[in-house]
Amino acid sequence: GFNILFSALRNSPIEYLYCNYCGIETIEIDNNHIPKHLAHLGLNDNSINTDGCRGLAKLLQREGATLMRLWLSNSKINDDGVEILVDALQSNTSLKTLNLMWNNGISDQGKLSLLKLVIDISSIKATLQSNHTLECLNVNYTSSHEIQPDDEIEQHIDMAIQINKCYHLFNPEAIGRKKVIKSHLHSETRAKLCRLLGVNRSHYSEIDPLYIPEVLALINQNYDQSELYVALKSSIMTLFSTVNRKKCIQQQREYHVAHIDELRAKVEELDAELAAIEASEGDVVNVGSESRSSKRRRF
Repeated sequence: GFNILFSALRNSPIEYLYCNYCGIETIEIDNNHIPKHLAHLGLNDNSINTDGCRGLAKLLQREGATLMRLWLSNSKINDDGVEILVDALQSNTSLKTLNLMWNNGISDQGKLSLLKLVIDISSIKATLQSNHTLECLNVNYTSSHEIQPDDEIEQHIDMAIQINKCYHLFNPEAIGRKKVIKSHLHSETRAKLCRLLGVNRSHYSEIDPLYIPEVLALINQNYDQSELYVALKSSIMTLFSTVNRKKCIQQQREYHVAHIDELRAKVEELDAELAAIEASEGDVVNVGSESRSSKRRRF
């Protein structure tokens, strides 16, 4: 059904397609029959399941994806379906809106997958490579479309989405940098995200110690003195290890330089001794030659 509809619309200029209340469960999409200009797809109030999410993933993963808005509220999507959509959105740079409201099969596990999609706290590099395109991501809001006060996961999803939305005119690198400042460089936010996503490693371990002073300056620019104090406490051992490492390298260098001088002097001494031996050997040869010449003259 859905594949036939898509085939018919393949060369159509249509950008908006709404199929709400159509009893759709699974979606079979042929990559060769996807509407070339489709940007808005409404599939609210259907019975879309995990198989349906696999079909939708093709829309999001294909090269040159055009879909910008996808509405899937009040359906039968569960955590497995969310994981499929998350995988498809890892490299997608077109979709700005994903509506998953009132899908009762989505538990906290599914919401954590969405949180990791938009702000992966497992490392600074992972945060920089998170999805920076989504500007609207609704999961299980209340009927008033408000985030529940006790839902930490959705609060942090919204934090990341707001960064995407506020900085959408900037390049992805700038958005990623803002997310790093907002999450990794704020101790309380980082602690909450780490607890939610099961991360237990210090982010200072992946920062080149030589750049820590710049990181501290960045914290001082964006947060108050108390946050800078926390950062200093967290990074002080790394700073000390850098100083100790530098001193150790300097000492090793001095040691080897001193030995180079000793070895150079020894080589010069041996060269002089070798030259003396070669000179004495030359004198012996000359004396022998002169003796044979004298004998020939007497005869």
